[in-house]
Amino acid sequence: MPADTHVPPVVDMTGITIRFPGVLALDGVDFRLYPGEVHSLMGENGAGKSTLIKALTGVYPIDAGEIVVTGTARVFGSTADAQDAGISTVYQEVNLCANLSVGENVMLGHEPRTGRGIDWKASHRQAASHLESLGLDVDTRSILSTHSIAVQQLVAIARAMVLDAKVLVLDEPTSSLDRDEVENLFSVIRDLRDKGVAILFVSHFLDQVYEISDRITVLRNGRLMGEHLATDLPRGALVTQMIGRELDELTALSSVADRAIDRTGTPVLRASGVGRRGVLEPVDVEAFEGEVVGIAGLLGSGRTELVRLLYGADRAESGEIEIRGVPTRMTSPRLAMERGIAFSSENRRAEGIIADLTVAENITLGIQARRGSMRRIPRAEAESIVVDYIEALGVRPADPTMLAGNLSGGNQQKVLLARWLATAPALLVLDEPTRGIDVGAKADIQRKVAELSAQGLSVIFISSELEEVLRLAQRVIVMRDRRKIGDLASRDLDLDGLIDYIANKNEDSAA
Repeated sequence: MPADTHVPPVVDMTGITIRFPGVLALDGVDFRLYPGEVHSLMGENGAGKSTLIKALTGVYPIDAGEIVVTGTARVFGSTADAQDAGISTVYQEVNLCANLSVGENVMLGHEPRTGRGIDWKASHRQAASHLESLGLDVDTRSILSTHSIAVQQLVAIARAMVLDAKVLVLDEPTSSLDRDEVENLFSVIRDLRDKGVAILFVSHFLDQVYEISDRITVLRNGRLMGEHLATDLPRGALVTQMIGRELDELTALSSVADRAIDRTGTPVLRASGVGRRGVLEPVDVEAFEGEVVGIAGLLGSGRTELVRLLYGADRAESGEIEIRGVPTRMTSPRLAMERGIAFSSENRRAEGIIADLTVAENITLGIQARRGSMRRIPRAEAESIVVDYIEALGVRPADPTMLAGNLSGGNQQKVLLARWLATAPALLVLDEPTRGIDVGAKADIQRKVAELSAQGLSVIFISSELEEVLRLAQRVIVMRDRRKIGDLASRDLDLDGLIDYIANKNEDSAA
């Protein structure tokens, strides 16, 4: 049941502001957490969720604002300071000592002692008692690494209880769990809540958020969008707060989604039942020549996981893939490139742009990879390709010798697009190509995608900005909680309808 908000909050964060070089990560955010509640923190990538959690747990210092815990103003210089204040965190990647025993992990640093040192028998007995209170019956002397992620998370929670945590932060705790394990974890969470522990829950799984939450706070672009009782916030309203609205310059772009596509022939891509256990339930996808297929859903819905399986960046465990009617085992990105598939990752810094290479070197990298290291691109040909794409995509400054790391985010994205277009692909997969760039660069990239598809290029387009998907795509695949729940013609959708579909559609009856 919801917490009693008439009592003082156990955590009261007001006006929290954090700046990084060139980025305002949090802009005067307020956040309250009451004893005996599960409070979910929601927002898309870059919304500020992780930054707020790290401010609360002592990882990041704050530039402005105040953190009050149990009525006392706190300045956290480290995670140890936060733990001393009664705040414990269980991360998606469990931060324990996998080579030690279960009992050692539970009691680490708090073992009972005698005059001769640690009383191991008493330590394991106390560890077993803490685990039993969470419904977990395991041998405390067994090595932690031999247990499942679900068990390891409960061990981490038991450790938090040893520390007498008043606040438990659960950061994506269900991302690697199956449904039964999630239900078991939720049972533990409810029990802790009923004992008065304040629980901050972060998840991208919409259904789970509504199942477990008493209240929900929504962030977008480092700002507070709202704080609500879960029962007072319809799913569609939550999604709208998370994704926001497009700006006028983008909405002024004419829609291309109603362009007719001939879907009677052989598709460029046909994927049937492609999936991977614990990552993505089996999905069917088709993309025809000249078609833009949008993939819509909240972060964590399985969008990126799907295209990584299609491209061979991750190995599918089920399903079949055909490229222009030819069966293909997509075992690696190199094979995908040889079959005419280009993939621009959502993480352009880690998996895209090579900051220490020039613009020219970044653009020609894809062509060189297809040709192999022994067949160097002739200098005149490379220069011609680079100049053409810099001009076509409006890369600024138009200097091919400039280091790519010195470009703005929008221009880095244009360089990545140029790299893959230079390979003359049959299918271009774009994962969040306009995330984190200015409105002008967004408009340039959207126009180019529309132009290329009209010329016959097949495109798979992922974006968190649903208006962008509806503007560009002829069809929209809707994902939620790692499964496909719909395959819709965009001409039959508007923004409100797509938001409602993402939030409320029962996948069992999906198209």
